Amino acid sequence: MNKLQQLIGATLCGSALLTGAVQAAEQRELRVYNWADYMLPSVPKEFQQKTGIQLTWDTYESNEALEAKLLAGNSGYDLVVPSNTFLDTQIKAGVYQKLDKAKLPNWQNLDPGLLKLMSANDPGNQYAVPYMYGTVLIGFNPAKVKAVLGENAPVDSWDLIFKEENISKLKQCGVAMLDSPGDILPIALHHLGLDPNSAQPDDYDKAAELMLKIRPYVAYFHSAKYMTDIANGDICVAIGYSGSFYQFANRAKEAGNGVVVDWRLPKEGAPLWYDSFAIPNSAKNVAEAHEFLNNLLDPKVVAPISDFLGYPNPNLAATPLVGAEIRDNPNLTPTAEAQKTLYVLQPLPQKIERVRTRTWSKIKTGN
Repeated sequence: MNKLQQLIGATLCGSALLTGAVQAAEQRELRVYNWADYMLPSVPKEFQQKTGIQLTWDTYESNEALEAKLLAGNSGYDLVVPSNTFLDTQIKAGVYQKLDKAKLPNWQNLDPGLLKLMSANDPGNQYAVPYMYGTVLIGFNPAKVKAVLGENAPVDSWDLIFKEENISKLKQCGVAMLDSPGDILPIALHHLGLDPNSAQPDDYDKAAELMLKIRPYVAYFHSAKYMTDIANGDICVAIGYSGSFYQFANRAKEAGNGVVVDWRLPKEGAPLWYDSFAIPNSAKNVAEAHEFLNNLLDPKVVAPISDFLGYPNPNLAATPLVGAEIRDNPNLTPTAEAQKTLYVLQPLPQKIERVRTRTWSKIKTGN
């Protein structure tokens, strides 16, 4: 090799190294920590292809697992997905940074009515982009309930559960409830005309009195078993999550066992829960996080996610694009009028949380 060839080779090699270094410096990334099975798989893949942002997507099984990482300091993630009551506590603990809404032009697609409700946990909607939502309501087997209570069974009212004359008859076909004081006791308080987020210890005595009257007719308290049992026809009524009844109604159809599962949003109102994307204070890729969030707020992106998961989303512009089974079912996607009856649960002071826990133990044991 002559000197000219050596010089050209060295120049090309140096140029290649410089180009590689610039490309490495420009490589953008985003680290997301989300619930397991809580995203349409094609969405992160298409975002990565469209933007060139390298995505790391890890999953967890509980809010407690997420909170442990967040409160430890540097979570290592740029986006996380807390549920609303945990979001509330974590905002107060200072673990999130405010959204830069100038980087979220698609924010305008969100439903103002739902944003107002959700501001109970995120005042001013400053920290979180709402993702999916649902309610706690009544699921039932129409044929079995009709056989016990007749054609006019009040399936659209909490009276179905809280009136002893109804639940005492339903006992023969099986009634179940979530094993969740944070869901069930607010419903009992609201039914009594009290604040579902009450911080008054005496109110929990009143809720306990109501619950203990109907306790003999409740088969069990469990936050998962009710789903398979209602799909199999082993119980006829349950208090559970709206999306769960939707999913297990479809399971019953697929099984071809003749069981029909239906559900109703009680006319008196119900708790609204929701999950949101938020950016931890320790996030290193904030611009990329906003880019992902704005993409998620695109109606054409979020509508198929709702169809895949079976939950409505708060993107008003996406509603016409969501499948009719979800979009046109007011017991899954509440109407604007029904939204006025919903209430958002909030964390309680530790002293009252202990009262609620003791009350729940008393109810479950029936003493």
